[in-house]
Amino acid sequence: MPTRMVVNNSSAQYHRLTKSSDDGFIDLQFVRPPPKVPWKAISLAVVLFVVGSILLTIGALLLSGTLIDQKYADRTWPVLILGLLMFIPGSYHVRLAFYAYQGYQGYSYSDIPDFGD
Repeated sequence: MPTRMVVNNSSAQYHRLTKSSDDGFIDLQFVRPPPKVPWKAISLAVVLFVVGSILLTIGALLLSGTLIDQKYADRTWPVLILGLLMFIPGSYHVRLAFYAYQGYQGYSYSDIPDFGD
């Protein structure tokens, strides 16, 4: 069985560290800067929302038969699908931008993608 060797270095002097008020941090380090408004993303969301709404309205009129003759009914579903594909993300991001602008709790401009600007 190996024996442990205990080194007793009595020449070391220990003392309690003093508590200093200067810890190297300042309060401004922990304040978040206001987020940059992603204007390009918001404008794209508004364009998607408006064009999607127009396409959905045209698609509904095509589906009801009030806009064109029934022999052109094959144009109805692509217009509706394209309108939905544009309306859904556009309305979502416009809602996020509106709530961030109004200052609702939990909504920020940082939730909107900014295209790497």
